[in-house]
Amino acid sequence: MTTVGFIGLGSQGGPMARRIVDAGIDTVLWARRPETLEPFADSAAKTAGSPAEVGAASDIVCLCVVGDDDVLSVAGGPDGVLSGMREGAILVVHSTVHPDTCTRLAAEAAARGVSVVDAPVSGGGRAAEAGNLLVMVGGDEETVAACRPVFGTYGDPVVHLGPLGSGQVTKLLNNLLFTANLATSADTLALGKSLGVDADRLAQVITNGSANSFALGRVASAGGLERIAGHAGNVLVKDVSLIDGIAATAGARSEVVQATAHATLRLMGLEQ
Repeated sequence: MTTVGFIGLGSQGGPMARRIVDAGIDTVLWARRPETLEPFADSAAKTAGSPAEVGAASDIVCLCVVGDDDVLSVAGGPDGVLSGMREGAILVVHSTVHPDTCTRLAAEAAARGVSVVDAPVSGGGRAAEAGNLLVMVGGDEETVAACRPVFGTYGDPVVHLGPLGSGQVTKLLNNLLFTANLATSADTLALGKSLGVDADRLAQVITNGSANSFALGRVASAGGLERIAGHAGNVLVKDVSLIDGIAATAGARSEVVQATAHATLRLMGLEQ
């Protein structure tokens, strides 16, 4: 039987962990904020006293913390997850981070005989609760195959994209396009309003037409970009910046999507 450790019990990670527990998989949890463990009090999940204890108790450890620094601090160090993991175990990075962060962890993990998989997710807490998160996976075939029964408890589809880091690049490209689509959606609704078309009815038409997008639905339900900026602006800035850096390092640049994403950030007041 596989034992799964899970760290990062926020609005998305909490439901993911719950799906693992409810699937009957032995699960060990640790949280920096003890209150996030409270929903599991009625479950079969065990709790650990440190990340290292999670690593020692688990065959697969999933990290769903916020950013690069969080991943590195929880995974590394004398009391980090890797310090407790045994040979043959697998560390899964569900956070959206720079692929170099996963490469750095993999080098440290390899010295202990531990494998690393990057598997950022998209869909949010509701999708996790329903078991239909999109899981974008990077790693070698054998290691990814070992993780699929866990991913399948909360993910559908689970897409293996290639070697370590390819899941992160894919997630960042997805978020880049989403950011760009926010600007085109908001601008279209504003143009329609200036031409005398009711914005709510225009959004109703487009969401049932060929120009529909997830971003348009978010703009319409929020009533514009301001609320989205307050809720997700920091994440959008982080992810656009990350993919900009990755593209620059590779000598690659888009003709449209990067410029449009930055237009969104300017419209949100997040860039000059």
